[in-house]
Amino acid sequence: MKRAGIAIDGPAGAGKSTIAKKVAKKLNYIYVDTGAMYRAIAYYLVTNQIDIEKETELEKACSSIFVEIKYENDLQQVYLNGENVTPYLRTEATGNMASKSSAKAPVRAALLDLQRDMAKEFNVVMDGRDIGTNVLPDAEVKIYLTASSKERANRRYRELLEKGETADLHRIEADIMERDERDMNRAIAPLKQAGDAVFIDSSDMGIDEVVDKILSVVYEKLQ
Repeated sequence: MKRAGIAIDGPAGAGKSTIAKKVAKKLNYIYVDTGAMYRAIAYYLVTNQIDIEKETELEKACSSIFVEIKYENDLQQVYLNGENVTPYLRTEATGNMASKSSAKAPVRAALLDLQRDMAKEFNVVMDGRDIGTNVLPDAEVKIYLTASSKERANRRYRELLEKGETADLHRIEADIMERDERDMNRAIAPLKQAGDAVFIDSSDMGIDEVVDKILSVVYEKLQ
């Protein structure tokens, strides 16, 4: 197949990262987890108590942030200003801040060039909210991956329980719906399906089914 960029967009909890990693591995492409990049910035904002509603303060913070994605023993590691922050990116506080801060222009500008440069240098599978519509509008393959809010909440609930954490299923679904509303209605690069994206609802599909579906689209478009 020819060199390509594969964009996978969709709402929180749709399984984008899990699916994108597997698709990238099958194709021997580089997986670019844009969500982790935004979470790295969010982690910085939370730990440094940055008020994201104060534009000058936010711009100053973003100017001092450098995010890198590295692969060590085939595992993705996210570095923030030289420090591996991967273990801190999946907390609820970081996730909620990522959803809020990713709507801010200084945050998006801080990562946009880095993401595009990676796509120019490598065959990539990139997932996020606006990859096919904004980051890689010329991607050869675009997927819009979603699932019902109930199913996405159930997945997150099970994930937290497996980690030994307490969780409130109803609160999780409410947070997911609130995040959907925020992502879909933000002024800058809102979450939406690209006109040429293939729609996949994974509510009643297993991981391998979704991966096979996406691979069939890739092979059809890039053969």
